[in-house]
Amino acid sequence: MSPMLDVSDDVRAEIGDEEAERLLAGENAPSSYDCTSCRTPGNPDQERTSTVLFVGDETAVLAFAHASCIPSQVVSVSEEQLRGAVRSITGESPSPAAPAASELKPAPGQAVLGVTCGQILIGDELHAAIVVEPTGPIARPGTEGPGDDFLPLLIEAGFLPVTDLANQPAQLSGWSVLLAMGQLHAVLQGQQSGGQPVAWWQAHQPLTVTDGWRASANQRQSVVVFAAPSGSIGQQPREDLLRDALEKAAAGGLLVAATMPLAGT
Repeated sequence: MSPMLDVSDDVRAEIGDEEAERLLAGENAPSSYDCTSCRTPGNPDQERTSTVLFVGDETAVLAFAHASCIPSQVVSVSEEQLRGAVRSITGESPSPAAPAASELKPAPGQAVLGVTCGQILIGDELHAAIVVEPTGPIARPGTEGPGDDFLPLLIEAGFLPVTDLANQPAQLSGWSVLLAMGQLHAVLQGQQSGGQPVAWWQAHQPLTVTDGWRASANQRQSVVVFAAPSGSIGQQPREDLLRDALEKAAAGGLLVAATMPLAGT
């Protein structure tokens, strides 16, 4: 019996008709896999399965996912991200922690965006959230002033001020969060020209998230992204302390947010 594989037109175009037909016939299909989205076991002989092709600058990796988690698709990532994704498959990634934190690799003398992941209670429901806080003031491009334009720049991009955490922020069109091979890779910003999204924030190394965070993100197919100026939130060791810091920032008019869909897995 042929496996119940879904191969999208985009994936077929990348791997070629011959390879696609071999997959559909079961010649190169796995007998079992760990879903690249939810990381739980799957069997293409028993449940519909999506083929997901991760394409880097020089190499590509074909992975598999429950069709109920994500559709078959091509996910473009950097070569470094692709190597990180492969390490996660082979079990060489670090153990998850909650909340998890990461930063971009800084250039000398430049502020970078620190990112913390945690589950945040909004109303009566838990949401996967990302909290973005620069390591220093962010100047408007083309200026060298001492001021911090981080929040004004985000509001101009479509983020909305948060006064409390009772309501889920509105979805921000064109933006998305890239979760590949169960790890956080980037926050993507759409281009006005309609081209491929660019990385607004990109992890220096893929960020391992907790099973609960990943489950919430996959269940809702979205992530809430909060942002605050440097020194407003800090690296909080627990999710309850992270929420307290967010509430204080919101009360002080120092918090903006948006809901973003998942891109890739």
